Amino acid sequence: MSFVLVGVLVYVAVQLGIGFVISRRIRTEDDYLIAGRSLGYPLAIFTIFATWFGAETVVGAAGRIYSEGLGAGSGDPFGYGLCILFMGLFFAVPLWKRKMTTPADFFRDRFSGATERIVVLLMAPTSLFWAAAQVRAFGQVLSVASGLDLTLTLAGAASVVILYTMFGGLLADAWTDLVQGIALSVGLVVLFVAVMANGGAEALAALDPERLRMAGPGQSWPDLLESWLIPVCGSLFAAELVTRIIAARSGVVARRSALSAAAIYMTLGLIPVTLGLIGPTLLPGLEHPEQLLPTLASTYLGPVLYTLFAGALVSAILSTVDSALLVSSSLVSHNLVVPLLPGVTEAGKVRLARGGVALFGVLAWILAAGADSVYGLVEEASAFGSAGIFVVMLAGLFTPYGSGPSAVASLLAGVGVWILGAYVAGIGHPFLASLAAAATAFVLVAVLESARSRRPAALRVRSSD
Repeated sequence: MSFVLVGVLVYVAVQLGIGFVISRRIRTEDDYLIAGRSLGYPLAIFTIFATWFGAETVVGAAGRIYSEGLGAGSGDPFGYGLCILFMGLFFAVPLWKRKMTTPADFFRDRFSGATERIVVLLMAPTSLFWAAAQVRAFGQVLSVASGLDLTLTLAGAASVVILYTMFGGLLADAWTDLVQGIALSVGLVVLFVAVMANGGAEALAALDPERLRMAGPGQSWPDLLESWLIPVCGSLFAAELVTRIIAARSGVVARRSALSAAAIYMTLGLIPVTLGLIGPTLLPGLEHPEQLLPTLASTYLGPVLYTLFAGALVSAILSTVDSALLVSSSLVSHNLVVPLLPGVTEAGKVRLARGGVALFGVLAWILAAGADSVYGLVEEASAFGSAGIFVVMLAGLFTPYGSGPSAVASLLAGVGVWILGAYVAGIGHPFLASLAAAATAFVLVAVLESARSRRPAALRVRSSD
């Protein structure tokens, strides 16, 4: 067993220990799912940053930029960084004031129980795709560190992730995110300095300008718009992000933490972008581009620093996957299962949530084993059903219009058009089409609802005459 692999395993064991110690403070469902609404600035900032800054940024985006140039980075770090920024500027305070336990609670309270259940069926698979992306990236790191086959390391990664996530809920997640965020920042900076000092600066100076184009060869304006809207609109109301907003100590803390996390995200995100751009010069012909950063670290860092960087990669992955599995489980247990079990105790609710984590962890492993890439899984996560959620959440937060039928119509139209466009009819811009369909369905049904509600009043006026 290599020195690096031992170091990674020790690092994982420390994270497990932190989660186990903090898990002993959990008494209620709110403690487990939203940390008792107690997160202050350090925990809130780093849990928002670390949850979003995961495998898709460090592994997926770097590999895709390696292959295709800067245009492949519209999602990460730029699109997802803007997503967090917009959350802080416009949505954090209104969402926090709703006092939800899960994001699906908003749809029940503002629209209907049917809307809540449909949202769960859309959000839970989204979080599952995110978790699968992280499991695949974790397997990539273990494969490079150990030399073992990727299939075997994926199974090992899934096992660690399930155990890690089941322990402590969101509070443990936030504390480990703080540790992981610091480790990730240090690891990326160390790698960047080492690469720049050993030929990276020269490779950057000689970079082909074509690799800096934000639009790929032959990419149209609708193509570019689609590539930006998926991470921004598709992830703005993702359950992982909203959960951290509502777990903050106050609305002000939620807002400022999101803005700070966005700044950190954008700054550190430029490191994988830069290394992806110069990667073909430093490491030409990589068989697996997603292994670019681990391979750079093994090439340019000594055993101790490489172990530090491997720990940083593990940090990025664990800080995202535990959140995704926890959110999947919380949506299903809190919004679907618990309402069917009147009288269930708080301890019973926590057990249900932990059981859900184990189930979704196994499903994430199955998805990760069958996926082609981390980046592809992330795109699926951002696009699946998110158009309707975006439209309905905007309307519900800032307008009095619409009720259950209009919300349900929007959600179904959005996901239906996206599935049709992405998998059946091959529409060129399925997310744009799904956004348009979701907005149109909401407005049309809301207008019909309004007309129907006015008709009896008009009839009463005429009959009195």
